Amino acid sequence: MTETTDMPTFRPVALIAAAILPGLGHVVSGEARRGILAGAGVLGLFFGGILIGGVDVIDAREDTAWFAGQAFVGPLAFGINHIHQNNLKVIDPRTKQLRSAYPTEGRDPRTAAPIQGGMPPNRRSVGKMNEVGTLYATIAGMLNLIVIIDAAMPSRRRVRS
Repeated sequence: MTETTDMPTFRPVALIAAAILPGLGHVVSGEARRGILAGAGVLGLFFGGILIGGVDVIDAREDTAWFAGQAFVGPLAFGINHIHQNNLKVIDPRTKQLRSAYPTEGRDPRTAAPIQGGMPPNRRSVGKMNEVGTLYATIAGMLNLIVIIDAAMPSRRRVRS
């Protein structure tokens, strides 16, 4: 037998928890199974995109429009972007801007300047691999936006008894 339950119309604690980690809003609200499954789906897509295209798919500086969608994954996306920008890119000596290292350049760990003859700290994925990885990570962010809204403003759901 199933029955419907009336749930609160807005749960601010669930909203904050869901924004911090995918699925956590549902766990906080007492829907652990739903939260674990939602979090696994979002994080699976997000990390799947990184595995397919490399860490370069999370790039707020060079791919700002795509990062706008990826940002909905939460602090995790901002942390990976921070590591990418500050540990894997070089500072172009002419423009003083961060950029990906060329295939023949390394990175000076103290100054972040490019060093000729070294290995780049990361290799930028090219072609379809970069596109698919970026798309996966962005879809993960968009999916998490739906999960956040669902955690914060749940609809009536059938509960098995």
